[in-house]
Amino acid sequence: MENKRVLIACEFSGVVREAFRKRGHDAWSCDLAPALDGSPFHIQRNVLDVLNDGWDLMVGHPSCERLLVAGALHWRKWQQSGEQQKAIVFFMQVALAPIAKKAIETPTGIMSTCWRKYDQRVQPWQFGHTESKGICLWLDGLKPLVETNNVYEEMMKLPKSERERIHYESPGIKNGLTRSQRRSIFFPGIAAAMAEQWGNQ
Repeated sequence: MENKRVLIACEFSGVVREAFRKRGHDAWSCDLAPALDGSPFHIQRNVLDVLNDGWDLMVGHPSCERLLVAGALHWRKWQQSGEQQKAIVFFMQVALAPIAKKAIETPTGIMSTCWRKYDQRVQPWQFGHTESKGICLWLDGLKPLVETNNVYEEMMKLPKSERERIHYESPGIKNGLTRSQRRSIFFPGIAAAMAEQWGNQ
């Protein structure tokens, strides 16, 4: 396996970064917020400043709060304020980065209609998490992920509040993180699949 230089765009938790580093890749996360795990392999700045720094592979998590179907009731307000258009522009700047292999990840939202349909939609329960959350992937130079541990039947035995934990996250600060930050922390099972499957391509 050839080790790759990997950028995890818009990640402060380090979950995806560490999944790639554990497999020997030179992986770095980049976000405006400091690294949650205090890692030295984190770039605290605007990711647009580092997209041209010679990466072999990128996994991007551009801010999607103003783009999600779950927030559709607020779209008109965000459109009038220009917030949604600003989020779309940023998404596209990350998605069109000059990196040969890349995946852009967001929950189900507006980008499937205002840009193009996603290439794959996965669920956490396909990768060992007893949770439900539609995760859309736009792929460039990468193959769709293959599920690694389907726990759907186990998940369906749980109450809805547990199956949809992220949706039911309470507002306010908890453990020093905002609700939005807590909701953005990625699933380790999917991160591990990304590192194993895409890191070997």
